[in-house]
Amino acid sequence: MSSLTHLDDNGRARMVDVSEKQATSRTATAAGKLSCRPETLAQVRAGTAPKGSVIQTAELAGIMAAKRTAELIPLCHPLPLTKVEVRIESEDKPPGFRVESEVRTNAVTGVEMEALTAVSVACLTLFDMLKAIDRTMVIGGIEVTSKSGGKSGDWHR
Repeated sequence: MSSLTHLDDNGRARMVDVSEKQATSRTATAAGKLSCRPETLAQVRAGTAPKGSVIQTAELAGIMAAKRTAELIPLCHPLPLTKVEVRIESEDKPPGFRVESEVRTNAVTGVEMEALTAVSVACLTLFDMLKAIDRTMVIGGIEVTSKSGGKSGDWHR
């Protein structure tokens, strides 16, 4: 058998069989950033961005995306999520937004991919809603910041 869990003995992609694992409480957090011009940040803070409630829309998009992760990432298991929270805070230096997510479940596998998907789509939504006023934006630093539960236990960046 291959030592890579998502490959079978012939090297074909497969979904890992988790049917014998015990369901446990699992949490994952992730974070990322969108940098922008100071003028763009000022418009969002003033509520004058052309597409409206930029932060609230991006937070909602991140929540919705976490719930659909298994449809986007081919070998992810669909999970019953018990909590998805996305928080976006503006930052002065460098100008932009910090995006954080927390995802929870009681299941047989973890929710790191759901947390990463939430942050990624929230950042993409910020970009989409602001691209008309700032083409210099950069998305980056998307990473898992912690996970808990399961056989491997807790981990914090």
